[in-house]
Amino acid sequence: MSDEGGLWLLAAGPVGATALYWALYRYYRNTDKSHAFERETTVEAKPVTGSDSKVDTVTGTRETRISGDNVHDYRARVRRDEG
Repeated sequence: MSDEGGLWLLAAGPVGATALYWALYRYYRNTDKSHAFERETTVEAKPVTGSDSKVDTVTGTRETRISGDNVHDYRARVRRDEG
């Protein structure tokens, strides 16, 4: 095989890899498509439902533990107060 004949074979590898990368990039990123999210997507706003009610007030950080924690017996389930 002559030197000029093998040169195209050496150049075909990087050129083919670049073409494959660009084709996959365009396929997955859809860079050739245009989409205007703000114009083509509509979101209808509805009034907020629910209520704001004050449940409890914590003033200060004097308590170092939370009542009912399971720090020492971590495999036991936490008992919740029914209220």
